[in-house]
This record gives sequence, structure tokens and C-alpha cells, in this order.
Amino acid sequence: MVNHLGFLKLTKIFPAHKTAHKVVCKLVCQTACIAVLAVGIFSHISPLFATQETTQNLHSNTKKDNPKEHTKSKSLPKSIDTQELQSQLSSIEDSLAKNDSIWLKRYADYANYMRISREIDSLGQELAYLLRTNQDQDSINQKKHTIETLQRQLELLKDKSDPFADLIKIPEIPQNPTITNPFAIISGISFVKSLNASKSQLDSSKKSLDALIALITKKHDLLTQLSKKEKTKSINNAIYDTQIQLLEFQSAQNVLKTSIEVYGKKYDEVHSEIYGAIKKQVLKLGYIALAIFISICIALVLKIIVRRYIAHNERAYTASKIINFFNFAIIIFILLFGYLENVTYLVAVLGFASAGLAIAMKDLFMSLLGWFVIVLSGSVHVGDRIRIQKDGSTYVGDVLDISMLRITIYEDVTLTSYRENRRAGRIVFIPNNYVFTNMIANYTHSGMQTVWDGIDFCVTFDSNLPKATRIASDIVVKYSRGYTQVSKKRVNQMRDRYSLRNANLDVRVYSFIEPNGVKISVWYQTNSYATLSLRSTISLEIVRALLAEPDIFIAYETTKFVQTGNDGFGDKVVGNVVDKSSIKDLPKDS
Repeated sequence: MVNHLGFLKLTKIFPAHKTAHKVVCKLVCQTACIAVLAVGIFSHISPLFATQETTQNLHSNTKKDNPKEHTKSKSLPKSIDTQELQSQLSSIEDSLAKNDSIWLKRYADYANYMRISREIDSLGQELAYLLRTNQDQDSINQKKHTIETLQRQLELLKDKSDPFADLIKIPEIPQNPTITNPFAIISGISFVKSLNASKSQLDSSKKSLDALIALITKKHDLLTQLSKKEKTKSINNAIYDTQIQLLEFQSAQNVLKTSIEVYGKKYDEVHSEIYGAIKKQVLKLGYIALAIFISICIALVLKIIVRRYIAHNERAYTASKIINFFNFAIIIFILLFGYLENVTYLVAVLGFASAGLAIAMKDLFMSLLGWFVIVLSGSVHVGDRIRIQKDGSTYVGDVLDISMLRITIYEDVTLTSYRENRRAGRIVFIPNNYVFTNMIANYTHSGMQTVWDGIDFCVTFDSNLPKATRIASDIVVKYSRGYTQVSKKRVNQMRDRYSLRNANLDVRVYSFIEPNGVKISVWYQTNSYATLSLRSTISLEIVRALLAEPDIFIAYETTKFVQTGNDGFGDKVVGNVVDKSSIKDLPKDS
């Protein structure tokens, strides 16, 4: 039943529809007049008349809002019989029942909310009447209980009072992402995709709502035609409910159209702004890539020139390293000035971070400073043989590379490997900061290719010492003559840079008294890269020559059981006669 309260609710629900508001006011006036003139039948008949009038007015409003649907309703055949109309209505009802549209679900919850509200209002009036007339207390309690139950149900549906609020509102567009570097392009594209998703959702909602309104409008047209053939109260009520539903959906449709238009303008503005920023960043990236490419090409050309016009491999390598350093620095500056909006920010950040960096990255900075010292001073070059000692370990090898942070050497088989490490062939990395804290010995500095090496051997006290010294000196001079001459030339060249007072590079022989005899030490010039080879050759020649001499005896620490007087001394015979005087009074353990 449509009553006066229902119309009041209708005016509150649809304040924007002026036609419905006028109709409601007119109906209220008519109802008031009829209530004054007659009591009884006319109070029940008036809603029917109101329904018919409202139906006609709402129907006219529907036609204005939907001219296409109005044209379709006019195009329906006029000679359709009642059975056919009912069949079409049943088909539409089935379609609406099977329709999974969110709009219908929201409206169903809204209809329940309004129905419960009307029931609460009606029961409230009845309860007031019972309280005024002092009716049965049980009836009053029953009414109160029913009202409380309905109020709890209404509380559950309180969010359904505005069913289409979230479906028709304009999606909120967040703050546009700031695109100032190539990595921000990804966030910009993702932002546009999210806007596209919201726009597609609005379009999808509009299409669903348009299809639903078309279906309800067709239902209304069929009910209108059926009411002309069968003037029943149920049909009029159905027309009224359909009109209410149609007005609600049309109101949502109008708001949704406005939302789509407003959102579309915002979307176009944001889309244009973001893709403009992306285009700008792509162009900037292209210019930066071109600048880096030009820098690399210039560096390659300079390297080719260096290799072609600098014959000295060491200088060419150093020049190539310097070119790489400046090329890397130029690329860093290109990137910084390309993507740093305000250079003062960088200066401020470096100023605040310098103290912490100086402590935390002390070794790194020291290595960089060490690299400058090594390169500018020329104390170590690629190819030099150096010796480094750290934490009790000694490494001798050839320099393979000098980078900004470390020196890379290849450990060769040397006298150090023979005496201490017993290992060789390792790649050793030496931080550049070691030039400030540790001793680094260079065997081949300033073009020197030779070093001093010495061989020690011991002869007995009764040996012919001058002869032993002369034999050792002759052998060493024979095998080291070439290296001595090269050393003299290099040392003469070094006089321009260094003060060399003692430049005697001839073979040196020294004799020292030891507990087991006289130690003879012979020093000579040898190749820095082949020390062990020459040492081995000279050692064998000295031993062979001394053993061939009858008056020279090699002394060494050993324990031997002597059975005869001359046992243990090589049984050296002079003219088939053993020299007894050479072994008389000598200690047994010598």
C-alpha cells in the first residue's frame, strides 16, 4: 500500500526531481481533502489514484530522460494481446532475476532499508495510538518488540541508505609522480595504467547501468500497456514500483555521466602531463647516452694514438690508464649534471657526509691517494719485479696491473719462494695504501734489470784460502760479466736522478771467520728475473772446482764415524801418497 508517509519518504529520497516533487505535493493535498470529506473507502482508494497520476508523470519524465527508449516504446505493436504482454513481462522478470549486476544488488539492499524504515514509521504511529488510547499492554509490548527488531535490522542496513555512492563518485586521482630520471618512467607508466583501470571501471559501470535501465524501461512500457487492458491494483503497484526503481537508476545514471565527464577531463590532463614528462626524460636520456658515447669514442681514439705513437709499453700502459680514469670521471659528471636538479644539494650532502666517509672509507681514500702517488711518482710500473712484506709474509713477483685501488702481482719462483714460502704462481693483490704503511722493494726501478746476489761457502782453516777466493771470483766473473756491463750502463743513466757515490758493480768477494772454518761470500750482478738460474750454475761450478783442488777442503757441519786416520777428508792423495800433515790434529767433527 502506498500511503502518505510513503510519499513523504519519496520527496526526501528524490529532492532533485522537480516533477516528482510537484506530484507528491499535489497528492498530499488531495489526500488531505479526501480525509476531511470522507472516512473509510476513499482513504484506501486515494493511493491508487495517486499511483496512476504519479505513473503518468514519472512515465513522461522517463521519456524525456531517455528519448531512445521512448522511441522504442512507441515502436511496440499496438495489437499485442494480454497473454503476449504477460509472456514478455515474465521473460524480463527472469532476465532481471538472473542479472548479476551490482546495481540491482545495491538497489535490493536499498529497497529493504526503505521497507524497514516504512514499517518502523507505521508501527510507531500504531504504538502512539495504542499509548494514547490506553490499549492492552501486551499489544503495546508486542509493538515495541517488533520495532526494536526492525531497528536492529535497519542498523545492519544503515550503509545501504545511499546505495550507489561508491559506484557513481569520481575516483580520486592522487598526486602525479615526479618523473626526473629514467627509473621514474616506470612509475609514471604504472600510474597511467591505474588511471586507465579506474576509467575502464567507470565505463563498464555505465554500460551495465544503461543496459539495466533499458531493460527496466521496457518492463515499464509493457506494464503500461497491460494496465490499459487490465486495470488492476497489482498492475498499478507494479508500475509504481518500477517507476521508483527507474527514477533511482536514472538519477544514478545522470550523476555517473557527470562523474565520467569530470574524470575524463582530469584523466586527459594527467595523461598529457605524465607522457610529456616521460617524453622529456626519454629525450634527455638520449642526449646523455649520445654524450657518453662521444666521450667513449674520444677515449678510444686517444688510446689508438697512444699505442701508435708511444713505443714504450710502460708509458703506453700508464697513458691508457689515465685516459680511462678521465673518461670515467667525465661520464660520472655527465650523469650528475644531467639528473641532479640542484648542484648545491650534492655539495651539501658531500659536506655532511665527508666526516663519516673519511672515517668509514679511510682505506679506500688512502688507496686512491696511493694510486696518484704511484702513478705520478713512477715508483712502481707494470712489469716491475717488486717485493712486499706484510704480517710476516713476503711476496716477490711481477706487477701485472695497477688499478685505482690495488696493485696486482704474479708471484714467481725466486730465492724468497725457495727459502721461505715454498709456494709460487699465486696472484697477489696489494692495496695501494701500502705505499704509505709498508715497505715495497722494486727490483727493476728506473730500467734496472739486475740485482746483487751472493753465494756463501765455507772452507776449512787449513785450506788454501787465497786460492779458494781466486777460484770463486774467476767463476763468478765469467758468468756475470754481461750483467755487470748492463748494470754499469743503467747506473750511469741513473746519476741524473740520484746521487750514487758508490757505483762499483764489479764482483766482490768477502771472507769471514766462522766456528767451522772460513766463510767466503761472493757477490755479483744477476738478472732480476733469473736469479736462481745463475745462482744454481755458479754454485755447481764453484763446488766442482774446489773439489778438484787438493789443498782446499769444503767445511760443513756433519757427523761421521772415523775408522782410519784419513777417513772423512776425501782421501786426497798427492802423488799416490796421502798428505798426513793435512789431517793431523784436526777435530773429528769438522
